[in-house]
Amino acid sequence: MKETKKRKLINNFYTLGEEIFSSITHGIGALLGIAALVLSIVFAALYGDAMGVVSASIYGATMVIMYTMSTLYHALTHKIAKKVFRIFDHCSIFLLIAGTYTPYTLVTLRGPIGWVLFGIVWATAILGIVFNSINMEKFKKFSMASYILSGWVIIFAMKPLVENLKMGGIILLIAGGVLYTLGILFYAIKIPYAHPIWHLFVLAGSICHFFSILLYVLPTDKL
Repeated sequence: MKETKKRKLINNFYTLGEEIFSSITHGIGALLGIAALVLSIVFAALYGDAMGVVSASIYGATMVIMYTMSTLYHALTHKIAKKVFRIFDHCSIFLLIAGTYTPYTLVTLRGPIGWVLFGIVWATAILGIVFNSINMEKFKKFSMASYILSGWVIIFAMKPLVENLKMGGIILLIAGGVLYTLGILFYAIKIPYAHPIWHLFVLAGSICHFFSILLYVLPTDKL
């Protein structure tokens, strides 16, 4: 009676409606991720260089992985499978953050600064994946802090970024970061359909970053 009075949860976290909404939103994200992977590689091959192709491949692959893991986690109903894919879901967020930064660090920044930032975001991603795999609940605060800090680490290279990236690319990069950060507010609060709303913010942030990378980062020969 008490549970019904609140919300009818199907897995200790979300209602059936929330799970369906979350599955659909990130299912769309997974399909868009596949398109983004293909387009990014094609653009890098046509208008960029070898480093651009490699960066585009890493970026696109991490996007597909993250949205696919999220979709499967929310779509699955088997208790053990859902528990496993919840870990995959949270670990893949680290992959997307590091994957998104890869083109900016290796194509736009290049040089020592680019490689240092590349090392930082990927080291943080690996550390986050390890901690989440050990005990996701115990390291929940660490993961949340790492998402935000690694997501905004680019500010430490803002000067060379501004010098090497057109304003349109910078605006889209910052807009994506702001959308992700605002979305975390919905991720953290416990109100009905807050999590699916967080998914929409993530999707919008990914779209901003995609166009920033596609149109401004990968083409070394300007379009």
